[in-house]
Amino acid sequence: MREFGFELALCVALEGGERLVSRQLGGHVHGRRILDTVVVEGDIPARAAITPERIPAAAIEADVGTGRARYWKNAFDCHPERAERAVELAVERGFFERERRGGRTYVRQTARYPDWVECLTAVENKPDLDRPGDLETQLRTDVSLALVDEVVLATADYVTRAHLNRIPEEVGVWRFDPDSGEREVVREPTRLPTDGPGIERIEGHPSRTDVRPVTAGEIAGARTRLAERAYAKGWRTFDYPACAECSPDDAGLPQCAWKGRPVRASEECGSECGGYEASEPASVDTDALRTERSPWESDPDGFGRRQSGLDRFR
Repeated sequence: MREFGFELALCVALEGGERLVSRQLGGHVHGRRILDTVVVEGDIPARAAITPERIPAAAIEADVGTGRARYWKNAFDCHPERAERAVELAVERGFFERERRGGRTYVRQTARYPDWVECLTAVENKPDLDRPGDLETQLRTDVSLALVDEVVLATADYVTRAHLNRIPEEVGVWRFDPDSGEREVVREPTRLPTDGPGIERIEGHPSRTDVRPVTAGEIAGARTRLAERAYAKGWRTFDYPACAECSPDDAGLPQCAWKGRPVRASEECGSECGGYEASEPASVDTDALRTERSPWESDPDGFGRRQSGLDRFR
């Protein structure tokens, strides 16, 4: 079982209802951890009403509200270049509006940023438990950092007591069949204490492991960034093969008729493949699929106000 196809099939199964699904996101504060799949639950409509794109963390954290506009340089506690870039993106994406007074730029929020995230779940995909790689280390890193609320291992294998004993007890376990889409909960995850400090594994060495304490404030900021990236990115971020054998299914998976499964264009499709037949890549409206199958909105009304003097200076 190839992990790519397993991961995409799981995303299809998880998508829908009041959940957002994304994949291949940074799940760290100071380290380099990449999370296979991230599920976001909460008040998605409140977030969806603002913009379909990522809102810069600096704009969210800035001392800017929906009332009186503030001089932008006084509203940010970060490097001026980062602040200026955040203002530009926030205005472009409809989260800020700005006006000019006496040669200065002032900004306000178009809507209050909602407290919309109720649960972040990180899923580590290991269809074949006989080839675990650094699975135990990865899961222990996720648990000790407590950036997400729940950590889950998803596999296609039969899960034994020995398997369960090798991973942290806080980690939930799913047995997932990518062909049928059926998911069996072998063990429920334990909710992690995300409102406190954590310990992040930075790097492992033969004789030691480098770790770094992470404050509650750093975790809170990283959670916001993770949720924003998940909201904006989604999971259909792959390329479709330039091959006539590729026929995307109803969920948008890059199904290869010759191989009989989803394929990763960058690794499995090309002249070296016996079934390859050069063709234009399939045209799939992934935004429309995501809007149809999840609470994400590709074109919300937004909250921008058309006041005199505001838009002339954008």
